[in-house]
Amino acid sequence: MTEQHVAYLLGLGDDALIYAQRLGEWLTHAPQIEEDMALGNVGLDLLGQARSLLTRAGEVEGATPLRDEDDLAMLRDEREFRNVQLVEQPRADFGHEMARMLWFATYQCELYSALLGSADETLAAIAAKAVKEVEYHRDHATQWVLRLGDGTGESHERMQQGLASVHPYVAELGEDHDAARWATDQGVGVLPSTLTEAVNGYVTQVLQQATLEMPDPPRWHARGGRDGVHSEVMGYLLAEMQHIHRSHPGATW
Repeated sequence: MTEQHVAYLLGLGDDALIYAQRLGEWLTHAPQIEEDMALGNVGLDLLGQARSLLTRAGEVEGATPLRDEDDLAMLRDEREFRNVQLVEQPRADFGHEMARMLWFATYQCELYSALLGSADETLAAIAAKAVKEVEYHRDHATQWVLRLGDGTGESHERMQQGLASVHPYVAELGEDHDAARWATDQGVGVLPSTLTEAVNGYVTQVLQQATLEMPDPPRWHARGGRDGVHSEVMGYLLAEMQHIHRSHPGATW
């Protein structure tokens, strides 16, 4: 089913696009100038992934006229986005961001490794490039979590708080949904739940080395992002991201 194929690709592309938007907010706010550049580069990697995935989604959709990456990024409304809620949460402190990046990049490492054998040859090619990028993202977050967790008393506490604040949004990464089930049946994608053990194992190992504790299971966790259900902050993020494009339709540079 073309609809499920498109939904699966949009989920992957929207994750990357929305997190790239959030990481862009760190420019001039990171703890050191080198980190301004590092987070900017991570965001650019994710933006590149988003462009490729949204372009592929438009090709599979085959609408007339064809919807390209700009149409899908800038002209969809909130309920049409398929990203998990983890990536849309507001920028907080640096410990929070490194906790979020550790979980998300670890998930992406497992995801793109599994997609190397996708029956969608374009998706497999995107995964082959992306897996090298997200391995760097995971390593970058790992090094910061280790540095902060096993650093001063304050850095340890703030890193622990960062882990706790993102924990209610982590489980959604591993939740199966209709598009993923279809994609897995067709050999196009992978069930998110099959990645959870490896993702949790890596993060647990990092936290142990960093003298940090895995937060207790949350009483509530985010769900519904793949179906277009988002938190309040998503509307504000899209308003900022899409403002210029929607204010000047058809403009060229």
